[in-house]
Amino acid sequence: MKLTADYHTHTFYSDGKNSATENALAAEKIGLEAIAITEHGYSHYFRGLKRKETAEWLAMVEEADKQSSVKVLRGMESNIRGVSGLCDFTEKDFENFDVYLAGIHIVIRYEKPTDTKLGWGGWLRKSLGIKPSASLIRETTRAYINAVEKNPLDAVTHLNYQCFADAVEVAKCCRDYGTYLEISSKKEHLSDEELAAVVNTGVRFIVNSDAHSVDRIGDTALAEEQIKRVGVPLDRIDNIDGRLPNFRFAEFKKHL
Repeated sequence: MKLTADYHTHTFYSDGKNSATENALAAEKIGLEAIAITEHGYSHYFRGLKRKETAEWLAMVEEADKQSSVKVLRGMESNIRGVSGLCDFTEKDFENFDVYLAGIHIVIRYEKPTDTKLGWGGWLRKSLGIKPSASLIRETTRAYINAVEKNPLDAVTHLNYQCFADAVEVAKCCRDYGTYLEISSKKEHLSDEELAAVVNTGVRFIVNSDAHSVDRIGDTALAEEQIKRVGVPLDRIDNIDGRLPNFRFAEFKKHL
């Protein structure tokens, strides 16, 4: 399995350590065709891209594209802010970006006070080893599904990392809407049993590093181990072995 493009990387504009050019040159060095710079979304209190920084961030990404042979894409790992599926990425932002990822994070501006259970509630239970309630699983699942249905997401990132959802139901929705499920190589997020069940839905995948430093650009080791254990068909992963994914966001933007 050889990675073609890494669509989930961060720079110092969110919680990464390096610049877009440094990320891109690291991608060039290992032979990737493309890389996306995907900062955390605007509603992240401490680790997100700030709207007032967007212009200088875009200039940094453009410079990275000039300085390397790989295609450098402008992306965001948006935050799912509530059960409604609201993300912190609006149509007014779309023209500035190429890749639209989204996931559940903790320290963000939630849509409603009750939505804090999606992040903080899941994190607390996972940290303490407490079994989640049926209502928490149901509402977290609904948040993911609403996000996919209401937003032209290219991929859902690290599903069930520090939160609890019905992975099969989320995968079915992703399959139906043409949104990829990310298999993250940074952190364990789906159990082997969950991933095996997700594979059976027919959803398609991308594998990403979620790199926060240049030494992890293109690193798929953790994901590869799980892919082998579970037996994920490699022809269902669309950013490896020379293949590039058909991203939903790019198609959506053609009709704006």
